Amino acid sequence: MLGEQLLRNGTLSVNPPMVISMREKYEAVIGLEIHAQLRTDSKIFCGCRTRFGDEANSNTCPVCLGLPGALPVLNNRVIEMAARAALALNLQINNESIFARKNYFYPDLPKGYQISQYDKPFSENGWVEIPTAERDQSGRAQDWKTKRFGITRLHIEEDAGKSLHEGMPESATKSYVDLNRSGVPLAEIVSEPDFRTSWEAFDYMHYLRRALLYVGVCDGNMEEGSLRCDANVSVRLKGAEKFGTKVELKNLNSFRFVQKAIEYEIDRQVAAIEAGEPIVLETRLWNERESKTFSMRSKEEAHDYRYFPEPDLPPLVIDELEVEKLRAAMPELPDARRRRFILEYELSFDDAAQLTDSKPMADYFEEAARASEYPKVAANWILNELVHELRSTANEIEDSPVTARSLAEMVKMIDSGAISGKMAKEVLARMFETGKSAIEIVDDLGGSQVSDESAIRAFVEQAIASNPKQLEQYRAGKESLLGFFVGQVMKLSGGRANPQVVSEVLKKAL
Repeated sequence: MLGEQLLRNGTLSVNPPMVISMREKYEAVIGLEIHAQLRTDSKIFCGCRTRFGDEANSNTCPVCLGLPGALPVLNNRVIEMAARAALALNLQINNESIFARKNYFYPDLPKGYQISQYDKPFSENGWVEIPTAERDQSGRAQDWKTKRFGITRLHIEEDAGKSLHEGMPESATKSYVDLNRSGVPLAEIVSEPDFRTSWEAFDYMHYLRRALLYVGVCDGNMEEGSLRCDANVSVRLKGAEKFGTKVELKNLNSFRFVQKAIEYEIDRQVAAIEAGEPIVLETRLWNERESKTFSMRSKEEAHDYRYFPEPDLPPLVIDELEVEKLRAAMPELPDARRRRFILEYELSFDDAAQLTDSKPMADYFEEAARASEYPKVAANWILNELVHELRSTANEIEDSPVTARSLAEMVKMIDSGAISGKMAKEVLARMFETGKSAIEIVDDLGGSQVSDESAIRAFVEQAIASNPKQLEQYRAGKESLLGFFVGQVMKLSGGRANPQVVSEVLKKAL
């Protein structure tokens, strides 16, 4: 009854304690298929541009439109990028792979088939070992652990076009097709069914995006469709070996949609099984507005696609020597870099994870850390003040007007006592606004921090003389007024007095 009610309502808010109780009996089994557009200037089998946002159907030709007599020619740049992606995921690159025709009929597939790979893929048998954690209701991670996830294969294929709908897909009144995307090169990364929670899938996908960005093969823009995810979800009783009937969640284009759709689907399947209802092998879509999945079509099996070798393309052969050259040129990957930052720079896990979230950010920090010789201080200023400035202006670290060496110069000035931490915040804000160096900004503000005791003593005497009532209260035992006098001295010095020296001189004078 509960399963029927949940399915009819399309929501899992009905009596959530009962749903949670039911879920404890079951285990989810999840596998992911990530589709990553490769960053080439032209398409996989023709010379058309891959630029996103151009006028609909303007980047097309007889090849990507599937016109009779047009023949595909493989873009060599695709092979290099696919190899770099495969190496980043510890996949074995096969010396020979075969392109195949995947036959199906859909409005955005003009040829009636997609050139992909099937039984002889570009690469296979890979894995990643990444930190993953469960989250509380606010999404805050708890109890990080490292877990290995297997990757079945990475194969190369062409993207289909894009269907555009007026209204939601399930109730659209009009639909259009834009074939600019048709023929854009894709790397499809198929995982093993190793995920047991939606958050493991979330962390894996986040890692994959970072890894692909690090090696420069995908821009990772999920809003533009450069990175998309299909999730295969099933449930089984805990301790069972046989997999349940899987349901495919199609075209999830954000990390949170992946996590939320999987979470909903687990609950939906558990509720249905408990109600005695069968799970149907099907493809479903995620409706973010209603926070539920809905049926799109029955799920095809491999034989439904009638795969056969692509007759217009020879086997793809890649030399082992070429693979080794690419391997030697690979950058340090995000998790390896995070671990090194923790060991070499003595950073916390969270700080190191944030700094290695993108390669430009990691490069910036490393340059600032080495130039300043104070990596933990540099990390603090980057993750707090600089990131705040970047967010307020919608800029990325690559666009920062404050260079890594300029930030390192400011860190050195803090350490030498030339400027205080409070003064440094204003200095950094002005550096960001003007692009000037720390030294130039400090000169504009009237010079560096005053640490000379005799100069500070003059400000102290003036502050005490101007506040006799507070002086009397302090000497009567109200020691909290020390902060008041520090503030008065800082005001008199234009914020340039060294607060530590001010405090010491004041205590003697008071």
